[in-house]
Amino acid sequence: MTKLPPLSRTTSFSTPGSPFLTRVALREARIEPGTYPFDIPILSNGLTLALSTPVTFLVGENGSGKSTLLEALAWRVGFDAEGGNRDNHYAEGADGHALGGALDLQWRQRTTIGFFLRAETFYNFSARLESAGDSFSVYGGESFQSKSHGEAFLSLFEHRFEDGLYILDEPEAALSPQRQLAFLRILHRLTTPRIAQFVIATHSPMLLAFPGATVLSLDGASIEAMDYRDTDHYLLTRDFLDAPERFFRHLFDESP
Repeated sequence: MTKLPPLSRTTSFSTPGSPFLTRVALREARIEPGTYPFDIPILSNGLTLALSTPVTFLVGENGSGKSTLLEALAWRVGFDAEGGNRDNHYAEGADGHALGGALDLQWRQRTTIGFFLRAETFYNFSARLESAGDSFSVYGGESFQSKSHGEAFLSLFEHRFEDGLYILDEPEAALSPQRQLAFLRILHRLTTPRIAQFVIATHSPMLLAFPGATVLSLDGASIEAMDYRDTDHYLLTRDFLDAPERFFRHLFDESP
């Protein structure tokens, strides 16, 4: 794929097209009250997820349900629940099946093109490609096994992502701050003026700052839209970097 030209300092962020997938909700008839994952707070009172922009970020503490929801959404769309596209089907017993079967999706324009990236199982995905003898031509021509984790992620983003729906679970897990900036550049290229759509769970304040993205917090009993500057991820990172010694006084205090 052609290397991206440097972005000008005067680059303007034009309004991208509408997303493919516009709404995710729970079908009440398929909810199993009191059982996992329907006992997660954001699911126990129903769920309505509006996707109005090409990039939607899900934020929340560990255990808030981000990964569970993305896995179920990926399964419902037709991607493998451990990562991949519609051609990869390995995880038939994955947790995403129960919740995925209860999701109701509304589309502006249905698409079968896309990919589910799950950071914690990406190695398994790449190993399965190797063992199956699949060609890496669509991934840049080199095996993921020959690259570092971060290099493999960027190779996937640069060579495999085009128009379509992309569901990413913590893509920053293998990316240095510099490579997170490279990922933001790829997001811009694919959503302005093209029409790729991204639903991303992340803990990264750098990614959350992407212009025009919707940020949805899963930390309460219901999903709340907010400015990225109001997220705990941004506020805690900012305050820590401004005065780390204040945090250290409390973190390292061993008094009773």
